Amino acid sequence: MKILITGGAGFLGINLIRHFFQKGEKDIISLDLATFDYPEKNQVTVVQGDIRDRELLWKAMEGVQLVVHTAAALPLYTKEEIFTTDIDGTRNVIEAAHKAGCKRFIHISSTAVYGIPDHHPLLEEDKLDGVGPYGQAKIAAEEICLEYRKKGMCVAIIRPKSFIGPERLGVFALFYDWAKDGKNFPMIGSGKNRYQLLDVEDLCEAIYLCATLDEPVANDTYNIGAREFTTMKEDYQAVLDRAGFGRRIIGFPAWPLIWTLRILELFRLSPLYKWVYETAHKDSFVSIEKAERQLGYRPRFSNKDALVRNYEWYLANLQNFENTSGVSHRVPWKQGILKFFKVFF
Repeated sequence: MKILITGGAGFLGINLIRHFFQKGEKDIISLDLATFDYPEKNQVTVVQGDIRDRELLWKAMEGVQLVVHTAAALPLYTKEEIFTTDIDGTRNVIEAAHKAGCKRFIHISSTAVYGIPDHHPLLEEDKLDGVGPYGQAKIAAEEICLEYRKKGMCVAIIRPKSFIGPERLGVFALFYDWAKDGKNFPMIGSGKNRYQLLDVEDLCEAIYLCATLDEPVANDTYNIGAREFTTMKEDYQAVLDRAGFGRRIIGFPAWPLIWTLRILELFRLSPLYKWVYETAHKDSFVSIEKAERQLGYRPRFSNKDALVRNYEWYLANLQNFENTSGVSHRVPWKQGILKFFKVFF
């Protein structure tokens, strides 16, 4: 297949490119606003540009048989950037794919579309209620995808849990930084809640299944997450145990901490945004039974496996990003005032 991956220079994008290579796919285009600076750059057709640029998309889409749309403005971006990228950009990409006669489109959504739910596990048919601009934009993007399903296009929608693995930094870099420096780590609430994660390798395999299985199977919406996970406190403790300093996860009463983080976010003193800190003390897990039943999805990694694997990659590559920061998953997020509190743990 000739495959176009939007967001190909991002965390998911590069892992997906490598996954397709392992499956024998060689004709891959990466379209991303960011620079594609990986060792694979000579094996990939690199198009650097914005999915809001419709003319660029028309040119990049020529002869493409599969589009995997991973590009998105994440929650730390402004509301305008999120809406124009995640909504308008999605419409641009799928419209260009449709006009180019692309056979299959895979849209990477998010379980953020479920908002803060009142029951678990979450099913694909449950009510959608996005929290904040990011969650709202992801719902709107899915609605655009459904429009093109009605036009006869095969459109898979994947709703992954928060996924981690090689190349993933973002908010997880904060936790890993404290772990490597031998610090205890504070947790919002008791940590007894169950919060499902996902290893990026398992997500890439789910995407590959949607790319290759028969259209009636792929043309659907799927939750994707880990099969094995315990409580947040137990899962995250696995990283502190791997760090080897004898440190612990320390729970704090949720609401005083949440109000503190709201104030810090208001004054831009903390990288944590509402959907992170207001759901961290709650259960958050989806049913993956539909994906297991229809796609044959079989996740290999538990929460603990994924967290420790990501931490080991972080340690091995620390010198490459130690003095960088930003708002994407590829770089550590600035800790802001949270770096000050680190001293006390």
